[in-house]
Amino acid sequence: MIAAVDESGLVAALRAGDETVFAHLVDQHTPALLRVAHGYVSSHEIAEEVVQETWIALIKGIDGFEGRSSLRTWLFSVMINIAKARGKRERRDADAAIAAYTGGTVDPSRFRDADDPYPGHWKPDQVPQTFPDTPEGSVLGGELVEVARREIDKLPQRQRIVVALRDMLGFDSKEVCELLDISVANQRVLLHRGRAVVRLALEDYLAEAAS
Repeated sequence: MIAAVDESGLVAALRAGDETVFAHLVDQHTPALLRVAHGYVSSHEIAEEVVQETWIALIKGIDGFEGRSSLRTWLFSVMINIAKARGKRERRDADAAIAAYTGGTVDPSRFRDADDPYPGHWKPDQVPQTFPDTPEGSVLGGELVEVARREIDKLPQRQRIVVALRDMLGFDSKEVCELLDISVANQRVLLHRGRAVVRLALEDYLAEAAS
């Protein structure tokens, strides 16, 4: 209830043209918006334009905000719609290129077969190693985050966006499905594949660090 009250006050301030509140919101959400926008368009410069259009859309559309979702979810939904439209103009056959790229990133033999009670999950002897929980591991944690960020940026578009929304920005499964207009099953598959690639890179990094 407190969060709802706080958000109501925020929306009211935006509708009243409070520039301080708007500037704070821009500072708070722009980095995350840029990261997700970059998954749809071909350059950082275009992603910046998409985010700028998003803030303009917020100013123009805040009076129509009905509070059916959180303001953050609504903001990302607006941005994604703008980015999708811009991405279609900037790139041709993006989906075909993505589909061609998704295969073979992790050895399929590491996962359970389709007739297994848990199809698609790691085989018992192929489960990725856990991250080190030691003082040295804590120091290494910052490096692991950077490795993970780099690997996420290399993922195919749909995987990259889902993993970024779920694991970096904290959106839950339902929010991601609504934002991207995908099914729960599709979201789960994209998240699993993206995470598998990132985990594999982290495994290799940890193995090199230990050698």
